[in-house]
Amino acid sequence: MRVAFLGPAGTFGEQAALRYAPHAEFLPFPSHAGVAAAVESGIAAEGLLAVENSLEGSVAESLDILIHGGRLRVRGEVVIPIEHCLIVPPGRLASQIAVIFSHTNALGQCRGFIERCFPTARLEPALSTSGAVEQAIARPDAAAIASARAATLLGAEILAHAIQDRTHNVTRFVVVGLADAEPSGDDKTSICFTTHHDRPGSLVAVLQEFAARDINLTRIESRPSKDALGVYVFLVDILGHRRDLAIAEALAVVEDKSQTLQVIGSYPRFKGT
Repeated sequence: MRVAFLGPAGTFGEQAALRYAPHAEFLPFPSHAGVAAAVESGIAAEGLLAVENSLEGSVAESLDILIHGGRLRVRGEVVIPIEHCLIVPPGRLASQIAVIFSHTNALGQCRGFIERCFPTARLEPALSTSGAVEQAIARPDAAAIASARAATLLGAEILAHAIQDRTHNVTRFVVVGLADAEPSGDDKTSICFTTHHDRPGSLVAVLQEFAARDINLTRIESRPSKDALGVYVFLVDILGHRRDLAIAEALAVVEDKSQTLQVIGSYPRFKGT
């Protein structure tokens, strides 16, 4: 089985892929959009997208892919601990660092460390944390924020370990494919919908359908619809599988009460840390 992830090797996306399917053939791609395209085209059977971090919140790029991706369905989830390191080429001193590269989410997760230790450093976003190490190695004044594995793979040196703002830092990845998963008995379902935004109480009316059936919502947020200013798509994760009787009933009613409804997928709930 071929599994796509945000590469190159050494990213946290690779770690999530190894956790999810340790014996798969792994295919790195330079962006989450590339991961999605690989799955949609059949290059990969599945792909992993980072969707939320316990410190920085949602990954907007991935959420928009799920909303607007069309054929993609969520069929699994993986949660992994995130420990960031400050990485430099061998021999580079902290006093030489004027630029710090990393993925925007990683920079945000290490904001406190950067402000305390490198308040004048220029922050440069990279497509991935491993890519940031490659960029830092090529410059005489740069460092990167990435995983310890990235440092090992690229022959770099770690100046500081565990520089994230909170010790308990985790990222949730979803596994996407062209079909979701069969019921496991302990599942989640992800949906997105739009409401009739000119009708007062339209969002509450939708959410009440889940509450009336004792269906637990574990996550809700909104993203711009990209169609018009002030029109939003609501993303909701609920406990249970779309084939469960109560959820199937709720979704049928929600479809009538909402303007649009898309079931992004049902999948086994992640168990672990």
